[in-house]
Formats: sequence, C-alpha cells, structure tokens
Amino acid sequence: MTRDDIYDHLAQVYLGKRKKSDTRKKKQYNTWLVINIVITVMIFFSAFYGLTASLTRKGSTLQDNIIYALHNGSIRMEYNFRDSYTPTQSFVLAIPDINAQKYKKIEFSIRSKEEGSPGNVKVEFKNNKNEIAFYYIQDVGLEWRKYSIPLNEFKNITDWSQMNDISFILESWNVKQKKGVILIDDVHFSG
Repeated sequence: MTRDDIYDHLAQVYLGKRKKSDTRKKKQYNTWLVINIVITVMIFFSAFYGLTASLTRKGSTLQDNIIYALHNGSIRMEYNFRDSYTPTQSFVLAIPDINAQKYKKIEFSIRSKEEGSPGNVKVEFKNNKNEIAFYYIQDVGLEWRKYSIPLNEFKNITDWSQMNDISFILESWNVKQKKGVILIDDVHFSG
C-alpha cells in the first residue's frame, strides 16, 4: 500500500464517522426545529385567541354604555310657591321618537342655586299609552350630584318603546324652601 492509499483509507474511515455524526446532529437539529415551530404556533394562537376574546368582551361593555342624550346643556328651573297657589311646578322635556327599551338607566346631574334648595325632586316618565311612573330624588343641594336611576324603578311603565316625556316636578308640600332655582344638566339614557 502506498502512502496515498493509506491517506484515502484513513480519510474514508474518519470521514465516514464524521458523516454519520453529521446526520445524527441534523436529526437532532430537525427535531428541535419542529418542537420550536410547534411552540411558536401555540403561542401565536393563544395570543390571537386572548386578543379576540378581549376585544369581544370590550365590545359587549361598549354596548352596555350606549348613551342617548335627551338634552345637552344646563336647564334652569325657577320655582316660587310663596306667591303662587299652584301645588306643583315642573319642567317637561320631550323625548324624541326612540325605543327606550334598549337602555337601562336615566342619568342626569342636578343642583340648586343659592336662592334656595328644594331638597326633593320628582322625576316622572309618561309614555304614549298615558302610563305615568315617578321616582323621587332627595337631598338636592348646592353641590352637583349625578343621579343614575334604573328604568325598572319606574314600575308603572310597561312599554318603553314609545315615550312622550320626562318631567322634573317640584311639589309645594314636598320642598324644603318655597322659593329657589335648580339646575339640571346632561340628561341622557344609558345602557
């Protein structure tokens, strides 16, 4: 045997072993690659599912917060039971032709001015069937207070699909001071 034959023989022996170890490393590499791809796909799908679930839930909360404004701006209501013989004074706010069944609450802010505070105010709804329901709010004072009254508190109204008006009523026998001014602001239905 010549020197070249010995080198070729040694190269084949060592290269053959090297080739076998390379295929084993490639198989391990391919296995790790498959595992990493599977893990990446699982992370992607779980993140996508979490995002869509979050947006779906957020959409439902947005639907719960539907607002329909009945009056923008402040309403000034003066009352005087000292010089008047009328038992009540009211401010009537007409409700446009909407279906109020999809709303859950009526919300507004109210306060009295320095001239006098009524203390109690009657909030009254009337629909096209002449059904009337009311709710009393108490402790109307000099500070703005936001009221959120569930519509199911107005028990005599059976049909909320065609509402006529909402009234803010002061009754002479139910006020603390017989003369004064109240301000009502941001009257709206909300979901």
